[in-house]
Amino acid sequence: MARLADRHAKPLPKGSPALSAPEVNALLAELGGGWAVRDGKLAKAYTFPDFAQALAFTNVVGALAETENHHPDVHLAWGKVEVVVWTHSVGGLSENDFILAAKIESAT
Repeated sequence: MARLADRHAKPLPKGSPALSAPEVNALLAELGGGWAVRDGKLAKAYTFPDFAQALAFTNVVGALAETENHHPDVHLAWGKVEVVVWTHSVGGLSENDFILAAKIESAT
């Protein structure tokens, strides 16, 4: 099977099932890199030495989100960016969330 970062997000129609806890745990282990599941969402905070670098990273995340057509919440503050992702159409986590997170990790 291809690495998460080499895969692409796929449209999931409303009502598609969210990942089960064992599936989430397996993908989280594959992802690594400090990502965590909080309140049914995949999240990670990144730190930077200044606002400009945090903003530049935010723009990278935005470009990846557009490419994958899978859009996280991105919270920008001085020296910090938090990325939170989940799949609205499934009401929880899907493989698409882990694919985007892996692509973000590859960009850091």
